[in-house]
Amino acid sequence: MPVVPLEAGASPDNPPCPACGEPLFGWIDERPGLAGPVSRCESCGLGVVAAPGSTEEALAELDRLGGDGTATIPSRAAFSAWIGGAGWAGLESGSRYLFSVEAVRRLVAHRDQVVRRARWVPLASVVAMWQTVLNGFTFGRNIALGALGRSPAVPAAARWQRRLDGLITVAVAIPAMLFAVPIELASAALRRGSVIRLRFELL
Repeated sequence: MPVVPLEAGASPDNPPCPACGEPLFGWIDERPGLAGPVSRCESCGLGVVAAPGSTEEALAELDRLGGDGTATIPSRAAFSAWIGGAGWAGLESGSRYLFSVEAVRRLVAHRDQVVRRARWVPLASVVAMWQTVLNGFTFGRNIALGALGRSPAVPAAARWQRRLDGLITVAVAIPAMLFAVPIELASAALRRGSVIRLRFELL
């Protein structure tokens, strides 16, 4: 059976990825708290909310996630992103680019940098997996992280839904954590942890 290259899918509906130039394909439709539908690159894993923008814009957002040659990313290549989909905790309100380690490698190469180190961040990763699990039970998104001041929450539209989300979050918090810890540990062992700290340097 012949292999069809990804570039064969390039079209106005599948614009090029800002990191690697391969076509972007649809992933998640438009949701509250997001500027538009979410697309993803099948080659490097970058996720893009609404219009893809430029390489420079993606690099600028990456720089806002760290400083002094580092960045801490909710990884779009994480197992939590795969199981969470539209409920992934890394799909934060106001997000434009959703980075993977490979996407960061491709992006920083445009300014003659390389990723020297990529380390899993245990506590932040477990919390991200926990919130992803909780998002599967609530109408809104990232309710617990919003209450803790860790991430902007996206509340449900109706008042009764918001009230119910608060009750659900409290009731499910401990069982969700008991599920999240072993799943995230297994994900990290497979190099698909939820939160990754990167260090990059000039060539």
